[in-house]
Amino acid sequence: MNNTQSTDLYGRVMLSIEGASLLSHEKDLISNPHVGGIIFFARNFISREQINSLCDEVLSIKRNIVIAVDQEGGRVQRFNKEFTKLPSMQQLGDYVIKNNDYEICHDVGWLMSSELLASGIDISFAPVLDVDRDTSSIIGDRAFSDDPNLVTALAKHFIDGMNAAGMQATGKHFPGHGGIFEDSHITEPTDNRNYLELSNKDIKPFVGLKDHLAAVMSAHIVFPEVDDVSVGFSSKWLKDILRQEIKFNGIVFSDDLSMKGSGNEKFSMKSIKSIEAGCDMVLVCNDFQGASEVVRCFEKENMSLSKKIGIMKKSKSPTWNDLVSNEKRLKTLEVLKKIGD
Repeated sequence: MNNTQSTDLYGRVMLSIEGASLLSHEKDLISNPHVGGIIFFARNFISREQINSLCDEVLSIKRNIVIAVDQEGGRVQRFNKEFTKLPSMQQLGDYVIKNNDYEICHDVGWLMSSELLASGIDISFAPVLDVDRDTSSIIGDRAFSDDPNLVTALAKHFIDGMNAAGMQATGKHFPGHGGIFEDSHITEPTDNRNYLELSNKDIKPFVGLKDHLAAVMSAHIVFPEVDDVSVGFSSKWLKDILRQEIKFNGIVFSDDLSMKGSGNEKFSMKSIKSIEAGCDMVLVCNDFQGASEVVRCFEKENMSLSKKIGIMKKSKSPTWNDLVSNEKRLKTLEVLKKIGD
């Protein structure tokens, strides 16, 4: 983890936009001091050149903003055309175990990050640290393994690769989304395991990697044996357990507050509860009115800005031309062909 911290102040709201370029009302909202991040989806992507121009457009409005995407690999890869098609982390993990080639995790983390950095993106929300193989309807093959020790080992190499490229890593979804079938995008899931059971399995990767992660993203799950509110709104989970017990000192992101798993309260109320519980930044995606509501609320409440969020900005900016002929990239592509077979 790179502990270099920007002196700039960052807003605590990350939002999304509608299309491949900025609309006037989106520019107005992004210029608000309380907006400190923007996340892109597949709908925002046409080409690498276009996404680079879009990043430049965002940065022309303000420099103190984190530009993010979910580029995990497998079925969660927002940018495809011109970008390397990445395997799912389960495919990657299976290949590593079969071939005893842990270095490929480093190289895939490096390649994923390098391509994004060369295109103007600061972070991919990766890696997934959930422990799963086929239990969860939304995690499944997004996870490296259903063995927490293996998840930790594989993710450590992946994170090292990300860091080598110049990108900070975000572990998700704390304290673990792999133990239940339900999808928190469409329902409010409950996991009835107790804290000891979670500590012995799902929480292990977060503990083992706490000094390597720049950030953690919380899960929209209620663990009633630990607390009766969802993790992203729980000071017991975020302050007592993540901060005090695990001693994690990085950024805490909420998961998207437009997901059904975050409940039905107003966005403003959910955002305030997230910040009070211990989140540094809240995500409000695919709902421009909801994001606007949160920004207005933070203005009214005089919500503090954050210097800490600046650690998520990229530390290197490789050029795409340099990357295309890079020997490490070419070797990695050769291995990826084998994983895809």
